[in-house]
Amino acid sequence: MKVLASVLGACTLLALATPARADVSSWAFVGAGPTAFKQEGFEMKLDPALSIEAGMGTTPSRPIVVGGLFKFHTLFGDGTDLALALRVASQGFATGRLGLAIDAGPYRRFWGEGSTGGQAAVVLGGPWGLTLSVGGGLGSNDARHFAASLGVDFARLTVYRLSGENWFPNPHPAYRPN
Repeated sequence: MKVLASVLGACTLLALATPARADVSSWAFVGAGPTAFKQEGFEMKLDPALSIEAGMGTTPSRPIVVGGLFKFHTLFGDGTDLALALRVASQGFATGRLGLAIDAGPYRRFWGEGSTGGQAAVVLGGPWGLTLSVGGGLGSNDARHFAASLGVDFARLTVYRLSGENWFPNPHPAYRPN
């Protein structure tokens, strides 16, 4: 009898529950640009680089979106730096319009002399997922780097895009303002 009462009570609570909506922001960026870096025992060097970033954050319905990223920064001819970052972004950035984000967190370099340190970037997001990122970092073994990359954020270009809807509608955006 107690089991039946418990099951009926749980079913009643589920029937009374209101619908929930758990929208998130996400980022999927690919870009390229120059990276200047120096490490212990080496002169300052300039390499072409490929940046790949993926992550997710809080709902884009708020004016400020907070989330996390995995970052891969490949310096052609040398190696790849891996990083984790906390991202604080404007709603415009998260929804594929004009906006700004700031990324900061630790990185690890496994190539050359190796390095562990911190990195940060200022990211300008434009319509259609266009993204310009400028940043740098400091690490162990006297490592320093400065990078700029221009690319496209495919999540902000597709499912989160709210720009250009007057002539190219996004039929099913992940978020639409009320």
